[in-house]
Amino acid sequence: MNIVDVFHEQVAHRPDANAIIDRAGRVTFQQLDDQSAQAAALLAKQGLQPGDVVLVLVPMSIDLYVALLAVFRLGCVAMVIDPSAVREQIDHCCAIGKPKGFIGVTKAHLLRLKSRGVRAIPHRFRLGRCPIPGAVNWSKLDRCEPLRDIHPTAPDTPALLTFTSGSTGQPKAAMRTHGFLIAQHRALVESIDLQPGQVDLCTLPVFALANLGLGVTTVVGDAAIKGGRRHIEPVVQLLREHRPDRTCASPTFFTDLFASASADDTASLRQLFTGGSPVFPNDLSAFSRRVDRAVAVYGSTEAEPIAHIAFDEMSKSDLKQSDEGGGLLAGAPVPQVTLRILSDAWGGSIGPFDAQSFEANCVAVNEPGEIVVTGDHVLKGYVDGIGDEETKFRVDGKVWHRTGDAGYLDKAGRLWLLGRCAARIDDEHGRLYPFSVEVVARQCEGVRRAAVVQVDQARTLVIEPDEDAPFDLDACRQRVAWAHCRVVMLPQPIPLDKRHHAKIDYPALHGLLKLG
Repeated sequence: MNIVDVFHEQVAHRPDANAIIDRAGRVTFQQLDDQSAQAAALLAKQGLQPGDVVLVLVPMSIDLYVALLAVFRLGCVAMVIDPSAVREQIDHCCAIGKPKGFIGVTKAHLLRLKSRGVRAIPHRFRLGRCPIPGAVNWSKLDRCEPLRDIHPTAPDTPALLTFTSGSTGQPKAAMRTHGFLIAQHRALVESIDLQPGQVDLCTLPVFALANLGLGVTTVVGDAAIKGGRRHIEPVVQLLREHRPDRTCASPTFFTDLFASASADDTASLRQLFTGGSPVFPNDLSAFSRRVDRAVAVYGSTEAEPIAHIAFDEMSKSDLKQSDEGGGLLAGAPVPQVTLRILSDAWGGSIGPFDAQSFEANCVAVNEPGEIVVTGDHVLKGYVDGIGDEETKFRVDGKVWHRTGDAGYLDKAGRLWLLGRCAARIDDEHGRLYPFSVEVVARQCEGVRRAAVVQVDQARTLVIEPDEDAPFDLDACRQRVAWAHCRVVMLPQPIPLDKRHHAKIDYPALHGLLKLG
């Protein structure tokens, strides 16, 4: 089954319902199907064929899903790269994907001036009013007879090529097949409790794909980040106009949203799903005061989702455990994955195992180690095998993925997160994982962000105070005294990832501390 077939079922059931609403307008399920069929015809007319890779550089919008559905229904492979990638990384991605087509907004076409890889793509399509030399105007799809046929695919037919962030090296290429996307769709539908007819304010592209496959209306709520600040006002306006009943985004997005939007603005929201970066208990608690149900979702590029938990499912003893160094409660693993905790051997390859030796390497309940998973929506390998040696292993021939995250399973079978295995600190005080301290620090009044790093062999807790709340440095030091960390405050914000402005950029933070 082609992933477009899942969307097509909704076209048949609710053709006139809104599929996507963005700041530029709205499109029904039938209109989206018609436009993507016309776009597929335009791509085919220009010479693109099943199996060809098409680079898609379009912001989250109606246009993005017209393009993605067109690429999928034609049997081509959509390639997406991080907008924050530097030229060397872009050329690296193009060398791996070897795209034959390029669909991009005007700004994206400027990459042709600095990237040999993008410049070498033969078939180019541009969105926007500004003419671009050598690029076909995307608006020409209106003149195309719709290509109604959906190219048949097998479960292992490539569909979507994405790349890891590459923050600590060259990006690794992750190829998702049609079978993978369908399995991921089914897992997301169950995990985030999707129901046909709901209206979702969404900033996460993969969640919007799940919406299209289940008849949920997506209100595109992405907010641009400029100068380190998220411009949330357009999203607040969308809330007022369309009154969505659910929403999916990163925790920093919701922190910014609820700081700007009034209770009346967000009154329609009933469910909130957040992930993509650590979701701290105090944040999830604050979100739950604005919606009926706030849920933290844990996953990764290679496996999304892995686990989830609602704030109202966390007991007082759970919160106490977090506040005493227990880490972040991620909840029960989703039924679609098998999850185990291995002895932490991050930094070297492991396996292969037979079932008996694998179980012997798994740790006991409440014992920390490395989180490993397998399942139909867990990536089995990277393109050309680059990255497989350190992140994949086999058990009786079955591929497992090493998340690189540390954690443990409690007696109830729930997953607790402790941070990246590579960020663990081993010294005379023993082994320390970052989340065990960062979660405690985040509970201190006046702490906006916190990060644990090792600087000059010393355990260091870096604090970014909240400008709008009092902060007691001595009280914070006492709360984390058990961790033997020195506590320092940065004279500037802790650096975050450029794309979502959600995860701490640890290499950049190390650089700042070294300079200091």
